[in-house]
Amino acid sequence: MIRQKEKYRQFKEWQHQPHQVAPLSEEEHECATCGTHFEGNYCPRCGQSARIGRYSFKKAFLLFLDVWGVGNRGMFRSIRDLLLRPGYMIRDYLRGMQMAYFPPFKMFFLLFTLSILVETGLNIKGINRMKQNEEEAHVIAKEVSNTISTKDDQAKTQEKKAEEKADKKLSVKEEKKEDLTVSEGKRMFERMKKEAKRIGNEIDKWCDNHMSFVELILVLLFSWPLWLLIRHSPAIPDLRLSECFVAMVYISNMFTIYSLIPEFLCLSLKAEIIFSISTLILAVIAIKQLSGFSYLNTIWRMIVALVPFFFLIVFLIVVGYLLLLLYAYIKFS
Repeated sequence: MIRQKEKYRQFKEWQHQPHQVAPLSEEEHECATCGTHFEGNYCPRCGQSARIGRYSFKKAFLLFLDVWGVGNRGMFRSIRDLLLRPGYMIRDYLRGMQMAYFPPFKMFFLLFTLSILVETGLNIKGINRMKQNEEEAHVIAKEVSNTISTKDDQAKTQEKKAEEKADKKLSVKEEKKEDLTVSEGKRMFERMKKEAKRIGNEIDKWCDNHMSFVELILVLLFSWPLWLLIRHSPAIPDLRLSECFVAMVYISNMFTIYSLIPEFLCLSLKAEIIFSISTLILAVIAIKQLSGFSYLNTIWRMIVALVPFFFLIVFLIVVGYLLLLLYAYIKFS
């Protein structure tokens, strides 16, 4: 028990400790590229490392990774620190320690690409999980649509009964006039609905094909209300909105790293959703470490920030739908 407490204490100390840069070498080197004589780890003229030796399989593998942007120690260090000390790492990056860690947006797109590769076959079973999840989601959506359709049928039957009662009270001439106006209005409304649905489907396809940009937009929308609540935090008293956005991109990268676990193990869609929801607690830890607030203050700030975030999403959806209807009305009027 005492050893475990001591190890936990050492781990907490390591979490707070920023990245330590290796000391300069006092050995004299001659750069193999430009012939400059220098002391240190890198050539001051061309930037080549002083540790240039013969090729090995390890060096060839690192060069292969470097083609994809992950061949430097900054990427692996960033992944390690995002898993073990996310908030402290983000704070160090915002304070200027940018050479020690991988850039957040470049990391975002690389991890997103890796996630797509894992979902399309680079997993433990070698299967295309995107199609499998689409089939499971289609089954769930079909069940939901069936329940909704039954309710719609009931509502339609009630509407028909009400229309029949109203029709009995109308005269023959008025009935004919009303049928003409109603049929024309219905036809126009149906054409508007079809056009709006067609454009909506195209927008959905675009969002499916550009999920990385959609996710960045959602991160930006959430960063604004969260920034209003943590901009005067104990750790960073003058936090900027742009810095909060960068921090949220790093936290999104952390979620992507954890999401690779169920994707690689080919867990079911329900298990993957449960795992993703359970990892939300990691955002509390990251923001708590970043801001310096207590866990209680961090939790209530995150909950309050979710309210305007959801209102913004609903507002954008409603405005987009109204614009689609307006476009369809102008087109068919």
